[in-house]
Amino acid sequence: MPLKLSLKPGEKFVLNGAVVQNGDRRGVLVLQNKASVLREKDIMQEDEVNTPARHIYFPVMMMYLDEANAERYYDEFVRRLTEFMNVISNPDVLAECVEISRNCMTREYYKALMRCRKLMDYEEERLGNVPKSVSTGGDAG
Repeated sequence: MPLKLSLKPGEKFVLNGAVVQNGDRRGVLVLQNKASVLREKDIMQEDEVNTPARHIYFPVMMMYLDEANAERYYDEFVRRLTEFMNVISNPDVLAECVEISRNCMTREYYKALMRCRKLMDYEEERLGNVPKSVSTGGDAG
């Protein structure tokens, strides 16, 4: 089944590891076979990995973009997912975590990424009202 991407002018995406940028007009790209594609809005830079859910998303993203070396990122993913699951009590969020793990074990990394987005939304919903001045470190005075 082909994948159809509608691209905004200047929008970037990664296609099998190559960064590609659309021209100055809207465009449509149709991929006829399996490929790793990630839009600019779904690409996370390493310096943006600053919450527990993002620590899960990042290695999954790397497994998706660099599937040939996925084992290199898998241990970090497992460690971060386990840490996250150990502090969450919401059964729906825990079920998402199980599905993310299942997706990664079956190399369905894109599905796992979209599920990770739900974790990040949950995290934002729960922690989004914490003032920026609150320390995330263990320095309790």
